[in-house]
Amino acid sequence: MKTYRDLIVWQKAMSFVTEVYKSTADFPKEEIYGLTMQVRRSSVSIPSNIAEGYGRNSTGDYMRFLQISMGSIFEAQTQLEISFNLGFLEKKSFERIYESSREIERMLSSLCDKINQSKQ
Repeated sequence: MKTYRDLIVWQKAMSFVTEVYKSTADFPKEEIYGLTMQVRRSSVSIPSNIAEGYGRNSTGDYMRFLQISMGSIFEAQTQLEISFNLGFLEKKSFERIYESSREIERMLSSLCDKINQSKQ
């Protein structure tokens, strides 16, 4: 791998951000500085931290940023579920985005496991 852009998890996280932005475009205008902004920020944080961690000079730093990405996934999942519960997302849309987030979660977990195994 030459760059973080080669990581499939980063590529999927970038697609996830696009999905989130498109799905939140029709949220109520009074939510623009609330839930809309929160779910967008947490989704943007996922690929951003993968990239930043990749650019660090130590495995420990990389792991820390991957863990931050994992936290952002959980945050986004929670905010998406809240959005669904409030009726801002239709069921089909929620399920599609949520499954996408679960795939990224599994990939991040696997990447962390591989990095930990290589340290041993």
